[in-house]
Amino acid sequence: MATLRQYEYLVTVVETGSFTRAAELLHVSQPALSHQVRALERECGGPLLERLPRSVRLTPMGREVEPHARAALAGAERARAAARRAAGLDGGELQLAVVYSVALGVLPPVLRAWRARHPQVRVRLREYPHTEALTAAMADGGADLAVGPRPDGWAGPVRELGQEEFVVVLAEDDPGGALDGAPGEAPDGRIALASLADREWVHYAPGNGLVEVLDAACAAAGFRPRAGVRTEQTAAAPLLAAAGLGPALVPGNLLPPGFAARVLHPDPPVRRTLAGYARPEPDRITAAFLEVLAAHARVGEPGGQGAGGVG
Repeated sequence: MATLRQYEYLVTVVETGSFTRAAELLHVSQPALSHQVRALERECGGPLLERLPRSVRLTPMGREVEPHARAALAGAERARAAARRAAGLDGGELQLAVVYSVALGVLPPVLRAWRARHPQVRVRLREYPHTEALTAAMADGGADLAVGPRPDGWAGPVRELGQEEFVVVLAEDDPGGALDGAPGEAPDGRIALASLADREWVHYAPGNGLVEVLDAACAAAGFRPRAGVRTEQTAAAPLLAAAGLGPALVPGNLLPPGFAARVLHPDPPVRRTLAGYARPEPDRITAAFLEVLAAHARVGEPGGQGAGGVG
């Protein structure tokens, strides 16, 4: 029967891409590591890893086994943390999963408040680029609690946090959204996305969930956004837009106060509902974090105020 140690060895080899580096990280000899991986492969009935001259990669069978290995390791860690909490040995640990934009814009004040109330409880943060990846990780046991777009049909507790407002970021000297030829002016700091249909946008790389948000908003306005540049990093989008590479659609709570750019509100608004959701029958620490999250999450508060617009 496969053991947790064998799963840990497999996952570490995959993450490092090398038996040598994995052995160093795990503080075991390379022969011992290789022996355990071969034992796991015999248990599974075939090779899980393809040994290449300079790296290691998963075989098709390995790609099927790896997520189960990670889920088993996550479940074991949750069991250890729960036992420590029940025994009062230490403050335990909360495993928190979020999408990228939430980690940047919504979570910091929540974690600040949590730290002030429960400094003894560690928070392990896991970030995901897409809502589907976040929900799948929760379903597979990868975290105790998730924060992201509201999931459909979730079996555990769900706490809605509010409507996340998206804003359009432009360079300070960008005339986009001009009204009656007056550069930099837009009614009430708002802009019709259709007025930017001929522009090249700061878009997101495939796999980032905000690809779908931008594409859907522009489709509703009657056009498909052309990508002038794509970024994998959500936080980079407003910076690239402020540098003049094109308009960007970003969560307003992502922007810091005084952000040096034009920050305008799409008309009609672009919004999505964010929520915190936990696994069925959450423990007391998870339930307590949900309460702090609901009290301190700043979901619909744009942080920056750019020239010629409101943030």
